[in-house]
Amino acid sequence: MGGRSLFALPLLLALSLAACSGPARPTAKTTFQSSRGWRPTIDNRADAVMVYGVGGNPSDPGNTSLEKRLASWRERGYQTHFMTGIAWGGYQDYFTGQWDGKWHLDEGQVTAKGDTLWHGRLVPYIVPTENFLAYFKERHIKRVIDAGVDHIFLEEPEFWQAAGYSDAFKREWTAFYGTPWRGQEESPEAAYLTAKLKYHLYRRALDEAFTFAKEYGRSLGREVRCYVPTHSLINYTQWQIVSPEASLASLPSVDGYIAQVWTGTSRVLNCYGGTSRERVFETAFLEYGCMASMTAPTGRELWFLTDPIEDRPRDWEDFRRNYQATFTAQLLYPQVNTYEIMPWPERIYEKLYPVSPGSAEKSRIPSSYASMMQVMTGALQEMPLAPSRPSRVSVVMANSLMFQRDTSLSGFFGLAMPFLKRGCPVGVTHLENLGFAQALKGVEVLLMTYSNMKPLDPSAHRFLADWVRRGGHLVYCGTDTDPFQGVEEWWNTGENAFAAPSDHLFGLLGLQEGLSSGVYPVGRGSLTVLRQDPSSFVLSAGAEKPLLEAVEACIGPMEVSNALVLDRGPYRVVAVMDESPVTVPYVAEGCLIDLYDPALPVYSRREVRPGTQALFYEVTRAGKAPCILAAASRAYEQKRTRHNFSYLCKGPEDTFNVTRILLPKAPSAVWVNGESCPWDWDEASRTAFLRFPNDPDGVTVNVQW
Repeated sequence: MGGRSLFALPLLLALSLAACSGPARPTAKTTFQSSRGWRPTIDNRADAVMVYGVGGNPSDPGNTSLEKRLASWRERGYQTHFMTGIAWGGYQDYFTGQWDGKWHLDEGQVTAKGDTLWHGRLVPYIVPTENFLAYFKERHIKRVIDAGVDHIFLEEPEFWQAAGYSDAFKREWTAFYGTPWRGQEESPEAAYLTAKLKYHLYRRALDEAFTFAKEYGRSLGREVRCYVPTHSLINYTQWQIVSPEASLASLPSVDGYIAQVWTGTSRVLNCYGGTSRERVFETAFLEYGCMASMTAPTGRELWFLTDPIEDRPRDWEDFRRNYQATFTAQLLYPQVNTYEIMPWPERIYEKLYPVSPGSAEKSRIPSSYASMMQVMTGALQEMPLAPSRPSRVSVVMANSLMFQRDTSLSGFFGLAMPFLKRGCPVGVTHLENLGFAQALKGVEVLLMTYSNMKPLDPSAHRFLADWVRRGGHLVYCGTDTDPFQGVEEWWNTGENAFAAPSDHLFGLLGLQEGLSSGVYPVGRGSLTVLRQDPSSFVLSAGAEKPLLEAVEACIGPMEVSNALVLDRGPYRVVAVMDESPVTVPYVAEGCLIDLYDPALPVYSRREVRPGTQALFYEVTRAGKAPCILAAASRAYEQKRTRHNFSYLCKGPEDTFNVTRILLPKAPSAVWVNGESCPWDWDEASRTAFLRFPNDPDGVTVNVQW
């Protein structure tokens, strides 16, 4: 069918792009998104703000023009970037005919029942037609660049699996495949081809929008950088959404990503040891890993997102606990130190939520949680890169996971979770990225299945076969009997007549089709075949034993732990998992400030129990006194003399600043805005603790000793 050559492009481009030098590091280390103009309650002091939407938030009574909102943040010292949705947004003037005189509500995503999927009033999820893209470039991209913005973020390219029945989609089908439209309920093949077209449409949409942005920027003598904030492939598969994901990294128009991982994505239930439940830390760790590995071989920029709350209403206790889990997970990737510190600060600082589970009482963010969250923001501002630790064991993923609708993702978790629960920071390798030279750097064992995904292009198999011959160990799990094995695709059309895509890979390894379970030497490496669906490894307790034995046969016995621990400069990141063969707490020792406690206590020994996480600041690794070690504000104009340390600090209105300062000796006096301020002194760490109200206009602090 027509259009299939498109999916070879990521691998064909990979070799040429890998030879290019990577992009410059982002000028903004921390950022956030807001549809509002600046106001004192949301002044979180990140480097940059992504002002959301040309039209802003229509429900905000103080809503102003894009240009005024940008100016309000610039006046407060922020770099100003722009974000909007590519699959939905304030595009009512297009759908209601104000742009070209024609109504376009038929270009929404429609289900089999004829229902349009709405994101808001007169805001459908979009089938991104060429006509919509012409509007989008003219009315949105051009205006943003004219307003002086040179960083554009188009978020969440999302096509729902339930959709695919609108006239607009049917027209796109005929144009892409050259055949009459087929409903996805007809057969597995129709479902697969429907998802493949959805994938193509948003890949095309982003490429066209970004290419226009760059060309228009250059016509004005400016360089525009373009980014895709997107959920992980793990989450989109679980939420039944199709998106281009890894293939975008091979588009020259894409400069990077924001990894949209937060409590809402990471709390989706998964199965391990026969029990289905939330595993927020473990899922977040794998989601961040999925995004990091998708980007790392390409040299693209990457921000990690965390959200102190989530889209669905919960209580403040739940928000804090799971924020801590996701925050820890992101820090365990030392190759990333650029962050979106929060989305929508207006809802975090100003909206009311229940104070505890089941409570009818609601409040704004508790003072202690606001202080802790701002300490985290300060830590991210200072967080250094650290040497990356290649994952010895990695799980292969492909974008086609979204095509087969395995929302449990037990096949993926069956390969990943047994190793993560034993303290092995299992990695993720994207099939679409194998053409990049760094894609398999440090990987000794690849775990792979085609039970829940399929290769979109045969080139991936050539890279895999070469890697195995050079000494890699490939463990292939699966029965190859699912109905998607027989969809009309490259492995069973033209000159190919393979019953399953794995047979094509086995042939390139010099082996026969339909291999039975066993170990097969190939060059300096090996192929291990386990004729067992990988979901079986998590559906009952102890069922992962064959997989563990297969991997240890390749690389020898693996050390077992329940803790992941990483030092990043003065920061020590700790996550201790439950459901592990090891059940004891992790013991941290040193001169440690507990950053997850807004009192910033200092300990010489601290136990971290299974199922919890910790973030410590090791005082002995700090700079020369006096210096600020942790604070719920951002410091400016720091001045040091022999007996004095002073600075100006800024933070959101209606919050408290907590600060721990390293000093040569105990203070003799502390003044805040010229008034005496109490302090607590810890002799062992030689640090003083201060607490006082924040002010976005600034608070002067003066410490004498």
